[in-house]
Amino acid sequence: MKFVYFLLSLLFLPPLLDAAPNELTGEEKEQGFQLIFDGTGFDGWEQKGNWVIQEDGSMFRNEKGGSIRFKEFPVPDDFELRFEWKVGEKSNSGIYYRPTQYEYQILANGQHPDGKNPRTSAASLYFGVAPSRDATKPPGEWNTGRIVGKGTVIQHWLNGEKVISFDYTDPAYAEHVELLKLRGGDLTKRGAFLSLQDHGDPVWYRTIRIRELQPNDEIDPGFVKPASLTKEQAEAERKKLEGILKRRAAQEAKKKQ
Repeated sequence: MKFVYFLLSLLFLPPLLDAAPNELTGEEKEQGFQLIFDGTGFDGWEQKGNWVIQEDGSMFRNEKGGSIRFKEFPVPDDFELRFEWKVGEKSNSGIYYRPTQYEYQILANGQHPDGKNPRTSAASLYFGVAPSRDATKPPGEWNTGRIVGKGTVIQHWLNGEKVISFDYTDPAYAEHVELLKLRGGDLTKRGAFLSLQDHGDPVWYRTIRIRELQPNDEIDPGFVKPASLTKEQAEAERKKLEGILKRRAAQEAKKKQ
């Protein structure tokens, strides 16, 4: 009977705690993750002084000045990036991890206009692929994010849930690839420096770590169906794309003058 009580007690033990903010877990150390922001300084990062470190060890966009970039080394071709983020009311930001328009959208979904379209909502591959669902926490609460890129497969994770997973060479995603291309994205590009966007809104980041994936490193299998758009969302997206293309054409014409 004592043995039975012992087994029952194990079931109700609290789960093992993850590492504290801005620290690697034991498993992450074994996997080869490198902590590129530890909450104590901006070594390796380039900015104009508008990003500051707060008492809780988070990186905060404090004022105008532009994005902050990690310039110590480019994002590896095959990689896994993990991070924590939170936003204020109506806030917008993003994480650019490959050249052109590879953006993991950071957003207050319920308050910002971009939250009305799944393809521009939090954790989307912005203006290309929608997450399977809205898994965000409310503004002011920390979210966990994860980006995996290996070969032609791209995955976005949010709060422990795989919300995007697709192979951009798969014909089933041709519509999404073309939409991103029209916006200016090229999914074959590699070699960008990691960039956290200044979109004029309060946003916080912490515990940013990255590792290069090796050929024998397996990634979570299985693809995820993106959320679909309503007719109203699709029409609003069409109008937004028209505006993007018109502005781009005007810029090109101005360059030729």
